Amino acid sequence: MPRIENEPKLDFKDVLLRPKRSTLKSRADVDLVREYEFKNSKKHYIGIPVAASNMDTVGTFEMATALAPHKMFTTVHKHYTVEQWKNFFESETDASVFNHIAVSSGISDNDFTKLRAVCEVVPSLEYICLDVANGYSEVFVEFIRKVREQFPRSCIIVCISLTKSKNERLFYLFFRVDYTGRFDTLILYS
Repeated sequence: MPRIENEPKLDFKDVLLRPKRSTLKSRADVDLVREYEFKNSKKHYIGIPVAASNMDTVGTFEMATALAPHKMFTTVHKHYTVEQWKNFFESETDASVFNHIAVSSGISDNDFTKLRAVCEVVPSLEYICLDVANGYSEVFVEFIRKVREQFPRSCIIVCISLTKSKNERLFYLFFRVDYTGRFDTLILYS
């Protein structure tokens, strides 16, 4: 029987950024670049931990090209065709752009076939973003396993909203989890 939770849930409007005391003399002295080493893929990422969403009006090739020189990340939406990915790869003059891009995928068989095809035509893609509305589905967990087996050296990013209990399940199965709060947008890195 489903359980109804009556406790308040937090949203992005509930976030308050509070400045803290600093020894910096100027905002120009701030260095936002961070280094990450991912547990499963062993990838080493250097960049600013800001990512453009994989929504179809935000996570575009144009956005990736604009953000990459600033070491910011773009999760490119899943609606581009394999041919569009190939054209982007062949026309992009700055190869470092691909250090800051993830290809996005859903979890259907067709999505998996397309993901494999995109990764074949763009061999420098090292990040895969899996996006699904229902992260509670066991089908989703199995799809993550399938992607990990097919792409053992890729870093998998999962963008979903989950409760803490499902976060813990996925954490023990696959990931280092960045999770703040009782109910929040979750980004899992592998």
